[in-house]
Amino acid sequence: MDKEPMERIPILKMGNFLLVTIQVDMHDRLAMTLQDDLTNRIAQTQAHGVLIDISGLEIVDSFIGRILSNIARMSRVLDAQTVVVGMQPAVAITLVELGLSLTGIRTALNIEKGMALLRSSLNETTNQVAATKRSADDDGED
Repeated sequence: MDKEPMERIPILKMGNFLLVTIQVDMHDRLAMTLQDDLTNRIAQTQAHGVLIDISGLEIVDSFIGRILSNIARMSRVLDAQTVVVGMQPAVAITLVELGLSLTGIRTALNIEKGMALLRSSLNETTNQVAATKRSADDDGED
């Protein structure tokens, strides 16, 4: 008996970022696979940002919402920001009605705005690190 090949959502690397475009209905096993694949790819590529395009999703239930929140938290632990783009109005309404706050997830209307958000947060982080280093260097100059 042949085992059917496991369905996977493609993860593309674009510079310092990973791009995930969900074009199929998400079922629970696929969502779990995406979570594992994405955290592994962040660690392998040392990506600083993850952009998840959910414009293809017409329904986000509480489980998928939780998985998206988990992905954002895991990404943050691995030093990457997460932005979700393309949320349809019906999905936003459903998430609010379910009482799901997508903790740690920043949202944008489309991929272009999402990439701009990731770039600006990456610049803020770089500037903070540089300022901290300068401050530490200044402290040592007595």
